[in-house]
Amino acid sequence: MSGMLISMFGAVESGIIYAIMALGVYLTFRVLDFPDLTVDGSFVTGAAVVGISIVNGIPPIVATVLALIAGFVAGCFTGLLHTKGKVNALLSGILMMTALYSINLRIMEQPTLSMLNEPTVFNQLESIEAIGGIDSFFNGLLSMLGAEQLPATWVIVLAMIVVTLLIKLLTDFYLKTEVGLALRAIGDNKKMIRSLSANTDSLTIVGVGLSNGLVALSGGLVAQLGGFADVNMGIGMIVIGLASVIIGEALFGTKTIRRATLAVIGGAIIYRIIVTLALEVEFLDTGDMKLITALIVIVALVTPKILQVQKEKKRRIQKRKQLDRQIRGQNSA
Repeated sequence: MSGMLISMFGAVESGIIYAIMALGVYLTFRVLDFPDLTVDGSFVTGAAVVGISIVNGIPPIVATVLALIAGFVAGCFTGLLHTKGKVNALLSGILMMTALYSINLRIMEQPTLSMLNEPTVFNQLESIEAIGGIDSFFNGLLSMLGAEQLPATWVIVLAMIVVTLLIKLLTDFYLKTEVGLALRAIGDNKKMIRSLSANTDSLTIVGVGLSNGLVALSGGLVAQLGGFADVNMGIGMIVIGLASVIIGEALFGTKTIRRATLAVIGGAIIYRIIVTLALEVEFLDTGDMKLITALIVIVALVTPKILQVQKEKKRRIQKRKQLDRQIRGQNSA
């Protein structure tokens, strides 16, 4: 019981951080309808910038902001390749992702960069004595339930919830502005928005830049949480982001922007919980993580379609019954 509670806590903690990355993926894949594979590279870029900055004495908060800016720049280059270079959107992302691998190595100057003995935003939060009472309260509550103290303080989770919700609210606000509405229009009908004399190229570049900025921010936070940055830590991030978006949309719906962004956050947390529960199975280990992710995405994609087909069958059956009743009524008359 104790181990399971600790695992669930860790899943929620990481899910909240990965939700920021999922919001970035949502901006490109759902809002802009832009299949951007830069994510696997920009996630590491954020981690690399944070790692090298902190090691060189830059304050963690400043380093995190620099990661956001670095991701934005990487995304803008992808947008430039597509809009100005007339390169296919998918190929633009692949090219930038490939280039970022070498760039990230240059930034870190080594494949893996440790931050275990360096200050991070998380261990700075842990050192806040004023909120230490909250942490003690929750750990005491868990001890009453038979669980040991958690490996990370509650203040980190609470702080990340605030940060993630703030980013969600800013995203909602931005997508309702004139520029944000234009971005949404590009994803729905690019020809139509061009006919209104809107600069679709600039809007696309900014949109992809903002997306990768959020992805890099998430990568920087994940690196600080784990205490290291690795050049291969971004492999499969695009699949994780898509899984979060698809799961959230399937469970919570997408009627409004507010609901859609909240669904993405919920999907990211649920995804991490599902992966954690799957790894508790005896015959599965961490090497099966990619397989688990692929299966989760497949189930999330296929299940809504199967349910829709079943609903259509039920409607057809009901219509047939109604027609039979009408025919019987006419014959009896």
